Amino acid sequence: MSSATQAAGPIGGTGGRETFLDRLGIPHVLRWGFLGVLVFMTGNGIESNFVSPHIAQAFGGGDDKIDLAAKIITAYSLAVLIGSYLAGALSDLIGPRRVMALGVAVWVVFQLAFLGSLQLESVPLIAISYFLRGFGFPLFAFAFLVWINAVIDKERNGAGVGWFYVMFTGGFPTLGSIVAVFLIGGFGGGHTGQTGAMAASTAVVVAGFLIAWFGVRERHGTMRLAPEGESSGAVILSGLRLTFTNKRIAMGFLTRLINTAPEFGMFIILPNVIAGSIDDGGLGWSQSQWLVMTAIVYAGNILFNAAFGTLGDKWGWTKTVRWFGIVGSAIGLLLWWYVPHMVPAGSDWGFVVSVAAGTVFGILLAGFVPLGAIMPAIAPKHTGAAMAMYTTAAGGATFLGSAVVAIVRPLAGNVGVVWAFILLYACAFTMTFFFKVHQPRLHGPAIVEDEADASTAAS
Repeated sequence: MSSATQAAGPIGGTGGRETFLDRLGIPHVLRWGFLGVLVFMTGNGIESNFVSPHIAQAFGGGDDKIDLAAKIITAYSLAVLIGSYLAGALSDLIGPRRVMALGVAVWVVFQLAFLGSLQLESVPLIAISYFLRGFGFPLFAFAFLVWINAVIDKERNGAGVGWFYVMFTGGFPTLGSIVAVFLIGGFGGGHTGQTGAMAASTAVVVAGFLIAWFGVRERHGTMRLAPEGESSGAVILSGLRLTFTNKRIAMGFLTRLINTAPEFGMFIILPNVIAGSIDDGGLGWSQSQWLVMTAIVYAGNILFNAAFGTLGDKWGWTKTVRWFGIVGSAIGLLLWWYVPHMVPAGSDWGFVVSVAAGTVFGILLAGFVPLGAIMPAIAPKHTGAAMAMYTTAAGGATFLGSAVVAIVRPLAGNVGVVWAFILLYACAFTMTFFFKVHQPRLHGPAIVEDEADASTAAS
């Protein structure tokens, strides 16, 4: 916790009294912010499972246009990566509330520009506008995650991060995919319906912002969280400096980067596999079935985010990440890819089995949740900088996932992409043995991953 945060003191539910939400891991004073994140990310997630084929169709479709769409989305993901870092650094400097307002403004302006560029069928304008829109959602969502970290009791940090991801994943892609099904049909279906759905998503995003803006008045939101005396430049660069001077922060950063990279990679390749026609090498299910599959897969993730956060608080953050997050997600990813190819293409029972296989991945992806508690615990004197790198990695997973697709798919096809992600999970598994986290607990002694490093883990 920064010195500014310490000076302000912790915030409980109301008047210092602990409420049910506080005990659950949701700071009572931030409750409307959690709902705002859910609604905002629902709007952000409406397009997530059709934007790749939509861009390709704007230029006539075809495999080469899918590769073009992947490159445009990779550029967008680079902006998400940069915006995720700025979310943490700027929240430290000017407070999370202002950063959230900046995020929604960027999202709305460049979403409208992106939709206009699609109508003009201009590759440069589409790429530029979508790239700039990529700064929007991480500034909003990850600034709120910093706000949570500044307020919550550290013994419940895993649960707090878990509830954040319940809302984050609940909106993106889960509720977003469900809303998309209705909006696409409501606007006439097909390419036209998709365009209408993306236009309508702007209203949903604004609604999420308004809920958080008017519903949360907690004082950490408008205050500087960085230590007094540090220059603006030093605060902005503190996360990068910490990463290069603390190898455990670097390992945590890379592990979080790998965490959801397969999720974003699958958003690019699976729509054209699951919902592609059999004649074109797809598996013959419909776009609506693909959207339903995504919603169910990540509904499992929603249900288990808070559970794995709480498990990490009790059993150990690192062990939860290593065995459930990494090993579990690797197994789940293989199931989600191979099971649909093993059942009869387009069959009803095959679809049900494929959804079940994908849900294994969605559930176990939640095992990474305690990383949001591990990063600030590694550097307790520089939590703002540590969270800046965590949010950077969370956003950077979008870039890594799409970059793997853009690089590997032309060389080794879709199956090569899947195995590239498995290799990345193997790297993450190895890195968890270097975390050495000193973990506080509500009851009982602190958990230390390596007793020999207990003194350095807390420094």
